[in-house]
Amino acid sequence: MDLKITAINLDISWKDKSANFQKIENQLSGLATDILILPEMFPTGFYMKPQEIADQHEESLAWMRKVAKEKGFAVCGSASVRENDHYYNRFYFVEPSGDFKYYDKRHLFSYSGEEKTYSPGKERVIVHYKGWRILLQVCYDLRFPVFSRNDSAYDAIFYVANWPSTRIEAWETLLKARAIENQSYVVGVNRIGKDGNGLEYPESTYCFFADGSEVSDKEKNLVHAELAMKKLEDFRKKFPFLSDRDDFNII
Repeated sequence: MDLKITAINLDISWKDKSANFQKIENQLSGLATDILILPEMFPTGFYMKPQEIADQHEESLAWMRKVAKEKGFAVCGSASVRENDHYYNRFYFVEPSGDFKYYDKRHLFSYSGEEKTYSPGKERVIVHYKGWRILLQVCYDLRFPVFSRNDSAYDAIFYVANWPSTRIEAWETLLKARAIENQSYVVGVNRIGKDGNGLEYPESTYCFFADGSEVSDKEKNLVHAELAMKKLEDFRKKFPFLSDRDDFNII
């Protein structure tokens, strides 16, 4: 089954959840898709004082469940969350039924001090949805190919990010590399605009096929792509590179 995905190039209002929720809802009228993908920390922006902005009562999750139910498509994106006196950069994947899974960002961005206030996740998370297997990843994870290496366990990777313009070439290059080396679709969803720290973010949301070619189209602030399972299966059969991969375990 083919899978329609839509991402939002979101100019995130700094530390203002209600404003960001409304911004997103304003762009959903008439949208027909299977999955809506939002950037990293879409409710607040990438902020290193989680005690000021983290969800205390799963308010971002509650909003995502509401939207998914009302619109009839899955909603995913990451938020700052407090749980048991720890803070996590948590990537939720919420289905229209209200069922959800989440992945806590493993590689914390030490360049900005993320590891000083957030706790790392410990496990990879693969979501099964409409016949697709989707690996959830967050921003800095993109730089670490061992953690995302495909052992024939998934068909697509979703990266959500706040990746600034000063390093945008790395973002674009590594997204293509992850698609090629893992023979999977790769969707990278970045925010736009300027954050509260003065960092600027260009429009740089993409979907790449397993050969590194872009397969996404832009419509205003929306980015659309259709993931085709047969195309992927045929490509993997024609070029069975994954069968020659190295075997290893992550400690």
